[in-house]
Amino acid sequence: MVSTGLEQLDAVLGGEGYPERSSILVRGPPGVGKEALGYWFIRSGLIAGDFCLYVTRLPVSEVLEDIKAFRIPTDRLPIWMASEGSELRCDISDLTSLSASIKESLRKNSSSSDGKRIRIVTDVLSPLLMLNPADTVYRFFSQLLAGSKQSNSVFLATIEDGMHQPQVLAAMEQLFDGVLELRLYEEGPRVDPLFRVRKMRGMAPQPNYFRYEFLQGKMEIRAYAK
Repeated sequence: MVSTGLEQLDAVLGGEGYPERSSILVRGPPGVGKEALGYWFIRSGLIAGDFCLYVTRLPVSEVLEDIKAFRIPTDRLPIWMASEGSELRCDISDLTSLSASIKESLRKNSSSSDGKRIRIVTDVLSPLLMLNPADTVYRFFSQLLAGSKQSNSVFLATIEDGMHQPQVLAAMEQLFDGVLELRLYEEGPRVDPLFRVRKMRGMAPQPNYFRYEFLQGKMEIRAYAK
């Protein structure tokens, strides 16, 4: 198992985190903090000495600004593949180039990291679905995730709720070993941020929601009672 970087999330997932050689999808609307799960996951990997790659449609400076907003330390940083501010370029308008860049980075570090685990986090799934036919993106991620598993990797991607057709979301979820959902439940003036494990390889179904908060640089998770 591979720690999520959050003790309480590890506990919800059976005590130790994500499965080895797995792919995890975090879904939710804008503003719920789903990107933070990627930040903590990368932070945990850097501390453990894993090779960590962050692939983003944004400039590095903007991602760092967001990381600091969650009070996550930035004294250790991943290898960046970004639209600006990184040696490796992320061009979401060119799927072929993007695929080649990620695979080359995996190849180099698989052969030079003495068997170290690889952690990959990306926010490009929704932008790619907006720019390309869904079946093209499906094939792209299917090949990418299959290749990452061969490289002793755990791959975490985020996707935006409310931007894609239900059948597209269902198809993308099917590709991943685990799906975590973050959402906001609104009833009158009350707004509850909720979290649940929609599926996870090696776990029995977990239909219950949890309430979560971002406090003191951590994600606090507790049982939810309406």
